[in-house]
Amino acid sequence: MQTRLDTSLSAFARADLLQGPTPIQRAERLEKLLHLDTRGIGLFLKRDDHMLLGGGGNKLRKLEFHIGAAQQAGVDTVITVGGLQSNHARLTAAVCARLGIACELILTRSVPKDEVDYEFNGNVLLDQLFGAELQVLPRGTDSLARAEARAVQLRDAGRKALVIPMGGSTPLGSLGYARCAGEIAQQEIALGLIFDQVVVPNGSAGTHAGLASGFALLDRGTAIVKSYSVLSDRDSSATRTLKLTRDTLALLGSDAVVRPVEIVIDGSQLGEGYGLPTEAMQDAVRLMARAEGLLIDPVYSGKAFAGLVADIRQGRFRSGDNVLFVMTGGEPGLYAYRETFQD
Repeated sequence: MQTRLDTSLSAFARADLLQGPTPIQRAERLEKLLHLDTRGIGLFLKRDDHMLLGGGGNKLRKLEFHIGAAQQAGVDTVITVGGLQSNHARLTAAVCARLGIACELILTRSVPKDEVDYEFNGNVLLDQLFGAELQVLPRGTDSLARAEARAVQLRDAGRKALVIPMGGSTPLGSLGYARCAGEIAQQEIALGLIFDQVVVPNGSAGTHAGLASGFALLDRGTAIVKSYSVLSDRDSSATRTLKLTRDTLALLGSDAVVRPVEIVIDGSQLGEGYGLPTEAMQDAVRLMARAEGLLIDPVYSGKAFAGLVADIRQGRFRSGDNVLFVMTGGEPGLYAYRETFQD
């Protein structure tokens, strides 16, 4: 049955980069190890790392709408920005390679790490394999301004260039996760259950804002989504996420009112800053790997899963609850953090 969300999304061009829904699987070993089975709590994993293009990950959902708009406009060059080990940059490069669009990445050294693996392995290696042109700038550089200036150069030369901001986390990009909310709702029907909480990491806020917008249009409310901030402190993340949620809803033609209290963000897992390892993150990555044989990245899902584990151990869920953890991908980042995980 067509929902209000489906109708709103149908107005936007979308490139089919996912090739179908990503699966949801029950984390039965984790349920046992975390004693959820004895408390009647279900833990499920939304496998947004399980995509066929470019190594997968949540940025592909955002790129579906950015690239859809780019194709409509006849764009021949995409420029985007991010940190040196940006998952968004890697997936933008992969998408452009597949579609025959030139790709330029303007990356900044936003994390104070200089190990050889961080500099040359992980996403950086894949950016190069996908054929992107890389420019690496010092920390603190305004990479978006550089990208806009480069786009002007290309347009003056007769090219059609598009700049995608960090993480693709604009109202247009956030439509990818509004659509994901509808996908989850369909999967709930197939599974015969309802998720009481959907858990995600929060960097540039597009994943949280998109899901919150989608669930709002499905009359589930935005508070079903909880995120753990990995980029900035809790208050900054909440301000950014609230604005992006409101802007995304406006883009979808909704007049829904979202109050600050309805944007649920936990800042406890940030540690010393973006991209910097924490002991809880390392424990969480190892727990997921050794319990389920699945990989989560050290920057985003690793910290979010650490937060979820802490919530579980502190008894924040009730008997009968079903919790969905969105695995947002980024596994190539593990290879850039070899020294962090080396036993």
